[in-house]
Amino acid sequence: MAMSDQSGLFAGAMPLAARMRPNSLGELVGQKHLLKPGSPLQALATKAVPGEKSSTVSVILWGPPGTGKTTIAQLVARLSGRRFIELSAITAGVKDVREVMERARADRDAYGVNTVLFLDEIHRFSKAQQDALLPGVENGWIVLIAATTENPSFSVISPLLSRSLVLTLSSLEDSDLVVLLQRAILAPQGLAGAVEASSDVLAQIALLSGGDARRALTILEAAATVALGSAKEPGMVAISEEHVAGAMDRALVRYDKDGDQHYDVISAFIKSVRGSDADAAIHYLARMIEAGEDPRFIGRRLIILAAEDIGLADPAALPLAVAAAEAVAMIGMPEGRIPLAEATIYLAMAPKSNSAYKAINSALDDIRNGLFAEVPNPLKSSNHVGAKGAGAGVGYLYPHDDPKSVVPQRYLADKTLNRSYFVPKDIGAERELVERWAKLRTIIRSFKK
Repeated sequence: MAMSDQSGLFAGAMPLAARMRPNSLGELVGQKHLLKPGSPLQALATKAVPGEKSSTVSVILWGPPGTGKTTIAQLVARLSGRRFIELSAITAGVKDVREVMERARADRDAYGVNTVLFLDEIHRFSKAQQDALLPGVENGWIVLIAATTENPSFSVISPLLSRSLVLTLSSLEDSDLVVLLQRAILAPQGLAGAVEASSDVLAQIALLSGGDARRALTILEAAATVALGSAKEPGMVAISEEHVAGAMDRALVRYDKDGDQHYDVISAFIKSVRGSDADAAIHYLARMIEAGEDPRFIGRRLIILAAEDIGLADPAALPLAVAAAEAVAMIGMPEGRIPLAEATIYLAMAPKSNSAYKAINSALDDIRNGLFAEVPNPLKSSNHVGAKGAGAGVGYLYPHDDPKSVVPQRYLADKTLNRSYFVPKDIGAERELVERWAKLRTIIRSFKK
C-alpha cells in the first residue's frame, strides 16, 4: 500500500478504539469469568424466543476504565434485540432519567420494544438522582446497565444495589492487550495491515496502557500515525519502540484520588513498610508520586507508620519521618521525592514494634468501658486552696530523692492497679526495655498497701 493511500486510514475516521468495538461477546478480550456459558451476562445478551420470557435483571459493571463496560452494554442491547439508550451521569439529570423511563414504559406497552439504559459513571449521581432509576428497574420498564469505577457498595444506593447484579471487571492482562493490538493492526476496520509491529513493540504498548484497552488502541493509532508520517519509502511500515515513545512517553498510572485505587495503593504502601519489604514500599511510593498524590499526605502517613509500626524498636524512626515530612513542605516536589524515599526505606528496614500503639488502645478501651477511678491522693495537685487539707499530695514520694530515681509508689487506684498496658517486644532498641520495665514495675508495685 502506498504512503499516499495509507494516510487515508486516519483521515476523518472514528478513533481506532471505537472502530474496533467487538460485534459479539466472544470477541471481547479478558473478562472470561463473566462470559462462561449460562452466565448472567450471557443470558442477558440472548434474544428471547417468542413466547418465552427473557432476562431483565439490571447490572452494575464495576471496574477500571478501558475494561469493556460500555462495549458490554452495547452488545447486550444489540444481541438481545433491545433498544440502546446511553446517559452519562456527568451531564444527565433527574429530568433526563424520567424522560427515558416514560419513553421506555410507553414503547414497551404499545410496541413491545424493550430498552437497555446504559448509565455511565453512576457513582456521580446523587441519592435523589439514583432514586429516579428505581421505578424503571422495579417495574421492568428498562434493563439498567450502570458502569462505575468505584465500589458500588459505597457509591450506589442500597435499594438499587439490592435490585441489581454487580459484575466486577478486571484490568486487562498484557497478553489480552497484545491480542487486541494484533487484531486492530490487521482488521479492515482497524489499520488494515498498513503497519506491522514486533512482539516487543506490542509488549511495550501493552505495558504503557496499564490494563486499559481503549488506551492501548489509542497509543497504537498514534504510533502508527508517527510511523507512517516518518516513512521515507513506499511499502510496509514497521512501528518501532521509538515511534511508540514519541506517541506516548509514560505509562498510565491508574490512581483515582477519590476512588478505590487511591486507597488500595496507599494500603499496599503501608503494608509493605510494615512488612519490611523496602522494594515494594518504594514501588508504591513511586506510584503515588507519579499519580500526583499530595506529598504532604505521604509524609503524614510516614509519621503515623513510624509511631504505630516501628515505635520503641527504633526511636530514631519517628524524628526521621517528621524530618522527611518537614523537608517535603520546605522544598516541594520533585526534589521532595528523595526524603520521602529515604524515610520509606528506613522505616521498611527498621525493627518493628506496635507496643505503644497497643498500649494506648488498651488503655482507651478501659476508659471507655468505665474502668477508671479517682486519682490516688499522693498524685493529686496540692497547689490550690484547700488541697492539702483534703489530703491532696500527702504521701507523695519524689523519685529523684532516691539514688535509682524510682520509688515504691501507688500510681493507679486499686481498680486499675493490676492492669498491664505496656508490653515491650524483645526486638531492636525495645529489647533493653523488657528487662528494665520488669525491674521498674517490681520496684514501683512494692509499695505498702
